[in-house]
This record gives sequence, C-alpha cells and structure tokens, in this order.
Amino acid sequence: MRKHLRRILPDHDAIHGNRWLAPFANTLLHPRLWHLNRHSAAGAVAAGLFCGLIPGPLQMLGAACCCIVFRVNLPLALLTTLYTNPLTIVPLYLAAFSIGRFALGGGGEFSSPPAWHADDPVGWLRAMADWAQGLGAPLALGLALLAGGLALLGYFAVKAAWRWHLVRAWRRRSGR
Repeated sequence: MRKHLRRILPDHDAIHGNRWLAPFANTLLHPRLWHLNRHSAAGAVAAGLFCGLIPGPLQMLGAACCCIVFRVNLPLALLTTLYTNPLTIVPLYLAAFSIGRFALGGGGEFSSPPAWHADDPVGWLRAMADWAQGLGAPLALGLALLAGGLALLGYFAVKAAWRWHLVRAWRRRSGR
C-alpha cells in the first residue's frame, strides 16, 4: 500500500523545486506535509473525510488548512476529499439530514430542491437559498456529526490497516 501511494504522490524534491510554491515555502513545503507514515496517513484520511462534507468547492482548501495545522500528509488528504462527488453527495447529505433530525429529536421534513429555471437564474438562486435555509439546523448538525464520525472511522481504520500490514510483514520476515 505504501509503495503504491509513493508512486502516485509527488516526491518532496519535485514539490520543493516548484517555483509556484516558493512563496509558501514556510507552510506548504514543511517536510511533515509530504512525509508518509502511519500517523500522517491516518491524520490525512481523517482530515480529508471531515473536509469532504464541506459544502461547495471549499473542500480541498479546508483539507489543506487542516493539514497545515495538524502537520499530516497533504496530498493524501486532498485525494481523500474526492469521496464526495456528484454521485455520492446527495446520499451523504440525505444521511446527514437524517442524522441531524434524529439528534435534534425529530422535526423538519426533507423536501426536494427547487427545479432549475434557466429563464430566471436569480429567482432560482433565491429559491435554493430558501430551500437550504429550510433544512437548517438538522442538516448543519448532521453534517458535523457525519463528518466527525467518518473522520474517526477513517483515522482508526487506517491505523488498524497499517498495523495489520506491519504485523504481516514482521511474520513473513520472521518466517524466512
């Protein structure tokens, strides 16, 4: 697994030599953001899973900020945010709404979003804002709970998988 990830992820020298990243050398070029070990991988997966549920196009920016704060692997966190895509975002948000509604003790029903009106995009945007505001507290709480749960699950799953891989390698080595 680690060898496969190393082939996909860029190496530190290639990143360090990139002239576009030179202004951010103190933050984005920190060695721990590019080092891959069980701690940085688990933290990166947790950050990516948590930030993957951020609404809109801010998921990767949120994951990058988490990586800088917690000093975990940046490319892996950015890659992990891609679990939310046009096919998975609706079921994830429905699950988040249900979790939030359950946590708040019921109340509020999920309604379908307004249909797109090409002749009145401003009116459609207002209708979308009203629809999102109507979902309100259950969706916001559900997103936070689902993101936190996914992050914890991902963190411990990576730790367990890494440990399982190490134990298998030790046993194979000792068996030789």
